Amino acid sequence: METGIPGLSWDELKLKGFKVHELSASVDVPVRTGRRDFYKMGLVNGDMTIDYGGQVVEIKGTVLFFVNPKVPHSIVRRINRTSGYACIFTETFMNSREMQDSPLFSVGDNPVIPLNDEQALFMRSIFLKMLTAYSGDYPHKADLIKSCIALVIHEALRIQPSQQTMPYKNGAGRITHLFMDLLERQFPIERSNDPLRLRTAQSFAAGLSVHVNYLNRAVKEVTGKPTSAHIAARITAEAKALLQHTDWSVADIAYALGFEYPAYFNNYFKRVAGSTPNSFRKV
Repeated sequence: METGIPGLSWDELKLKGFKVHELSASVDVPVRTGRRDFYKMGLVNGDMTIDYGGQVVEIKGTVLFFVNPKVPHSIVRRINRTSGYACIFTETFMNSREMQDSPLFSVGDNPVIPLNDEQALFMRSIFLKMLTAYSGDYPHKADLIKSCIALVIHEALRIQPSQQTMPYKNGAGRITHLFMDLLERQFPIERSNDPLRLRTAQSFAAGLSVHVNYLNRAVKEVTGKPTSAHIAARITAEAKALLQHTDWSVADIAYALGFEYPAYFNNYFKRVAGSTPNSFRKV
């Protein structure tokens, strides 16, 4: 099985647990990168657009990026040649407090952190140290790279504290955070016989033990979008990921997403995505 990283198979990644490489400068846009089984962080200089969990994220200039394997992602558009470095690793390799406590690899935060010239220079030195260690024969290279990953995470948190770690301004902020966390904890869907249980604002309100009107007001106040819009966007993103990256039938996907009948899913997907599930899968 391929990892999507040139010259690295999934078996090799599992054996080593990590890889550091320089990014390709190609302007070609891959058909899809999709959901992977490893975490990724990188230092990128360029101009591109990424679809990250159904959200469009713009990268301009020099940025740090962090990718969670639970979130489907792909490069949508690349305007010019990119440069930089990336480090990928399995969950087993970096099983430490830095990973467990870091919101940078969570599903909710923006995966991109813009850097100024001084910050970019410092981050480049860390990635170069990782690349040198990875290419060399130092017997403790894995420990050195773990330390570098932890340093990048802490520096990133210092530059841009996560919204999820900031104190809630009021009750609306707290209940919105709880709603978003409950929403994301349902994904990714790994078994077609274990259907999605929470699909409506009412069901989420019941799960949070609040009135649905209060939940709707809080989410709209904090995010500017209604509760139903967040639910629909996440279900749609998961539907696209399942259509692109599994061999499940459309009926299996429909049931997994909580639709009683495949026809209901077909109509829903066509309304929100502009094409039928089968047409989307063939693109």
